[in-house]
Amino acid sequence: MSTTTIATSRRASTLDAIVKVGRLHLIDRVSYAVLPWGILAFTFLVNVVIFSLVPAPPEGFYTGSLLSIYIFMIVLGVLSMTKAVPFAFTLGVSRRTYYLGTVGLAVATSAVWAALLTALWAIEGWTDGWGLQMHLFRVPWVFDGPWYQVLLTSFVLLVTMFLAGMWYGLANRRWGITGVLALTAALVVVVLILIVAIILTDSWSAVGRYLGDLDLVGATGIIALIAVVLGLCGFATIRRITT
Repeated sequence: MSTTTIATSRRASTLDAIVKVGRLHLIDRVSYAVLPWGILAFTFLVNVVIFSLVPAPPEGFYTGSLLSIYIFMIVLGVLSMTKAVPFAFTLGVSRRTYYLGTVGLAVATSAVWAALLTALWAIEGWTDGWGLQMHLFRVPWVFDGPWYQVLLTSFVLLVTMFLAGMWYGLANRRWGITGVLALTAALVVVVLILIVAIILTDSWSAVGRYLGDLDLVGATGIIALIAVVLGLCGFATIRRITT
């Protein structure tokens, strides 16, 4: 057997193992499909009932119910690094394969969810806010613009939330609640250092101009960079966890 054939066979075997990790997570279909969309559907119906009983203001009704989907993405990320890890390692899955398989699932899930959210965003626009001037999926600035921009922003936000949850789940598995608190404290310190640096360099006006000129595509790009950093941090952390 040639070296090229062996390398191809190994890559195929690795890819198959990564896909199997994704399937392992999807055994819990309730968490990945029923609960998040069931909760969103319930909050949607509650908002419809409430807003149908009161007159709409000139700007329409705005609700933060869409936030539940992104919070649930964080929860799924945490569960993916805590719930199934012992079983996967018992089956002989390597840490690298498990992590890549979970990231692949995060990307695939985010793509499907982003497509669904974009479809609901479009329907909300066509129906003038479901006939009630209700803005649930059309969040100002965040989900303004053409449909493909909404799709991209939704996808990037969902992936970022999942990766953030994964990192917190890994921190909890590696160091327990102490590690989670330490990670949170470290992130707070980083933010404070940035604020102090801005104050010392008297750069508030420059920061304000930058943020004022930042469009949605640019903001999505920044969030994508944060997702990459979270992914790398999670990969570095999983290499040090035990079963």
